[in-house]
Amino acid sequence: MKLGRLLPAIAAVGVFITACGGGGTTTTTTATVPSDLSISVFDANFTYMPKLSDLVKAGTGKIGVLLPDTTTSGRYQAYDLPYLTKALQTAGYTTSQYTIDNAAGQEATEYSQAQALITAGATVLIMDPLSPTVGTQIQSYAQSHGVKVISYDRATFTGTNTYYVSFDNVQVGELIGKGFVQCITDWKVANPQVFVLHGGQNSDPNAIDFAKGYNDAIWGQKVANVDDGASNSQGMKLVHEQVATDWNNQTGHDIFQQQFTAHPNINATVEANDGLAGAVIQVLKAKNIPAQKVPTTGQDATLSGLAYVLQGYQCGSVYKPIYLEAQDAVALATVLRAGATPPSALLNGTTSPPSGSTGNTQPASLLVPVWVNTANMNATVIKDQFVDKAALCSQAGADKCTAAGIA
Repeated sequence: MKLGRLLPAIAAVGVFITACGGGGTTTTTTATVPSDLSISVFDANFTYMPKLSDLVKAGTGKIGVLLPDTTTSGRYQAYDLPYLTKALQTAGYTTSQYTIDNAAGQEATEYSQAQALITAGATVLIMDPLSPTVGTQIQSYAQSHGVKVISYDRATFTGTNTYYVSFDNVQVGELIGKGFVQCITDWKVANPQVFVLHGGQNSDPNAIDFAKGYNDAIWGQKVANVDDGASNSQGMKLVHEQVATDWNNQTGHDIFQQQFTAHPNINATVEANDGLAGAVIQVLKAKNIPAQKVPTTGQDATLSGLAYVLQGYQCGSVYKPIYLEAQDAVALATVLRAGATPPSALLNGTTSPPSGSTGNTQPASLLVPVWVNTANMNATVIKDQFVDKAALCSQAGADKCTAAGIA
């Protein structure tokens, strides 16, 4: 991903409204992309979204949203669905102007949902593709029907009317890696023998970028995969790494169980998200490994992941405020639906396919992630009401919340 100025900052759209009466006069109003529209204007209270109401009125067609599943991460139903709904409604969309579908993990379903949305009048799709294959299929079908596509959270590297909204994925990985390195020191792990459980690199290009980030932070190698035996100046050694295909948590559990049996000297682990960290922690707890002995890492700031952080089984999690991502996607979709040009402060970067892969560079809107641990949990995810405090403290233990300053 490379940051750069891409597009002009402001574009206007003219909308003609005919008033019947008073001699049948015709008036013209102009809806303008707000000059301050950027990645930094969104907040937890959705206060900026009403400023897009004139653009909503200026646009034509519906907004179609495609979410991928309900299993690989709890985020889609718990966060993306309500936040996207709120972003659309606070921007001024009525329920007849948008549809949000979930493919339940089936690529054929996601593709057919996209076709149905376009048939029903969608002029912009916000899609989180289950795989590059279905992402390309949806993009191609949309382009052939004059529909613009925003690839949401996972990039699609095809087409001329494709945009990307997410967090800087290499930076996400860097935060995981730096958090892991700090945790090794904080937990006083001697002679760290490291196992790395990658996310779904087979189907998700984001997973490759995450790995580039944490491999750079840990091993000084900005690559997706590192050879066994690699070491660093902190005395860490890579025992092995493996991919949990398609981000499958059970696959991750089975992989680590096998590796921990084969290499019982493993005493530090890196995982690409909270689901995989939880899978590893299940194995560690079954082996009666106590807290703050074997580091794990994650991202998504899920309820279970944050509970493990408070309990000392997980070092931290990358917090990607999904309410920002949802507003960003809806704002970009609203500009595109109105036929306007997105400002460069909103489209603030690009994303490119992994080395050796086909596709082209896409304009991107890249938000800033945050590493969350016990020190800043109260000031981030709790303050933002990203997780339910009562539910978190019930799962982690009231004493753990108190120790972290969460009251």
